[in-house]
Amino acid sequence: MSTKVSSDAHGEPVQAVEAKPSAPAKMSRESVTIIATLLVATFVVILNETIMNVALQRLMVDLGVDAPTVQWLATGFMLTMAVVIPTTGFILQSLSTRAVFMLAMGLFTGGTALASVAPGFEVLLLARIVQAGGTAIMLPLLMTTILTLVPLAKRGAVMGNVSIAISVAPAMGPTVSGLILEHFTWRFMFVFVLPVALAALAIGAKYLTNIGETEKTKLDFFSVLLTVPAFGGLVYGLSQIGGGHGGQGGPSPVAIGALVVGVASLAVFVLRQLRLQKAEAPLLDLRAFNFRMFTVSVLLMVVAMMALFGGVILLPLYLQEIRGLGSLETGLALLPGGLAMGLLGPFIGRLFDKVGPLPLTVTGSVLMVLSLWQFSMLDAGTPVWWIVSLHVVLSFGLALLFTPAFTTGLNPLPPHLYSHGSAIMSTMQQVAGAAGTALLVSIFAVVSASSGLVAGMSAAFLTATVIAVAAVVLSAMMRKTEGAAAGHGGH
Repeated sequence: MSTKVSSDAHGEPVQAVEAKPSAPAKMSRESVTIIATLLVATFVVILNETIMNVALQRLMVDLGVDAPTVQWLATGFMLTMAVVIPTTGFILQSLSTRAVFMLAMGLFTGGTALASVAPGFEVLLLARIVQAGGTAIMLPLLMTTILTLVPLAKRGAVMGNVSIAISVAPAMGPTVSGLILEHFTWRFMFVFVLPVALAALAIGAKYLTNIGETEKTKLDFFSVLLTVPAFGGLVYGLSQIGGGHGGQGGPSPVAIGALVVGVASLAVFVLRQLRLQKAEAPLLDLRAFNFRMFTVSVLLMVVAMMALFGGVILLPLYLQEIRGLGSLETGLALLPGGLAMGLLGPFIGRLFDKVGPLPLTVTGSVLMVLSLWQFSMLDAGTPVWWIVSLHVVLSFGLALLFTPAFTTGLNPLPPHLYSHGSAIMSTMQQVAGAAGTALLVSIFAVVSASSGLVAGMSAAFLTATVIAVAAVVLSAMMRKTEGAAAGHGGH
């Protein structure tokens, strides 16, 4: 099997191909151990991200803070992720795999320990920010490691396992925190996560070996500074519009200001990266976008994330505000969908290795459009079993999109762009999630204020349906990438 990378058609330097250990068709036990460790760690950090959302009510009472203040526990986490992820391409290239893992899990474990003993709101917020720093590094590290260690023909199957971490963890978050809050104080949300985090840290310290080559690259401090207003401003502005403040007299001047600063800074950031690329030292290498399938896959991800986050936020609102379910019942109603999405991941990954992305992404996007359209028809009397069934269909559709989008997008990249491609995908996921939430929650708030909750819900889901139609168009453009084909003997 040749390790020729499709980059040479673009005149890209094909350096570091020799350092690419993915030539063997069979993975060593060491590789399996590394990926398994990273998967468990990623599962834990993503579970922690969503476990908090159900607990905000309880924290307001226990810590004596108001709703806008307590919201910072979620917003601060998202902002830190948005700022740190764009720098992970550089971090992964400059530090060894082991060092990056120890940094990510060290930050996460430290933050979790601090959160479990936090005396008040300020310390808890700081702990969440430290946790978020570790979480942000984890997913790009996992992606880059898979690209480096897994032979092309098996990438779909392994990426399918990643979808377990990415989709089952958020689905379980509300159920797990609902169960914990029924029986324990909020501190136990961190106490339960801590031993798993410590175990992952210990296993990683013992078994992780370094993969790939580290490169001596200069860090551009101006670019790092720009990530704060660029990605932070965008995510903050969007989250403020979507934080339920959209309905009362339109979005606040602060949110608009943050968005304007975000967009302007992002433009400067992109121009700066394009200039630094000439000198071979960008913080985030945008040349990944030279690969058409990478660009199509990223756009597909963005649309799917907007739909997913909208669903994740809107369905609990519907179940709690219109149907009067408690937080634990809501978590249980959404659990089958999340489990379906994750458990199908590995199967879909293996199917992808056989048939390529097109049949999967087209089916997935059509299912997404149909289920969102059905959600827009919900009223105060829709049976809960029908809502659960629709959510399972939506989750199945998204599962058919995610694995092919990740794998098709990252396959054609040359090894020196792996970490940057992973960082770009993860950054876009964060921004798309914030944008989807902001848009749909604002529409819900505005329409509900004038026409009632059911009408608001319907308008928000109709908007999500329209966005999802774009996914059908993008899905139809998906093609098996050079990498995927190479695993089947010939280009």
